[in-house]
Amino acid sequence: MEKDTVYRKPSHFFGSTMAKIMLLTVLLSILVALLQYFLSPKFIHNNIWLIILFYTLLSLGTGTISEKLLRKKKYNSVSVLIGGVVFRLLASLSFVFVMLYLGDENILWFVVNFFAVYLLYLLFDIYGLITNLRLHLK
Repeated sequence: MEKDTVYRKPSHFFGSTMAKIMLLTVLLSILVALLQYFLSPKFIHNNIWLIILFYTLLSLGTGTISEKLLRKKKYNSVSVLIGGVVFRLLASLSFVFVMLYLGDENILWFVVNFFAVYLLYLLFDIYGLITNLRLHLK
């Protein structure tokens, strides 16, 4: 018997990738707001909200494109997901280089905050990949 490896779209919004990304963004925003309130302002960069907005839009865009490509049988799921991760990495590096080129102040904390947010969204993607692959193995 062959296993059905076709990606199935969730039947409701709360099970969708968009809802999960928005939930991650809301939780991350609450965490950042609390850190800004309790920590010294120098630890959280002024452009942290721009960084979070960038990753939210990037994740929504790559997630939507990946879902559309995974619905088609002719695309391999691994290549689509890895392609999305590579695109996100290249877009992130481009964003950092543009911000550094524009002469942002406090560069060290910008880079630290940027890659902390990058790693959180990357962990979210890895968790999504693992659960997606687990569904295909059953």
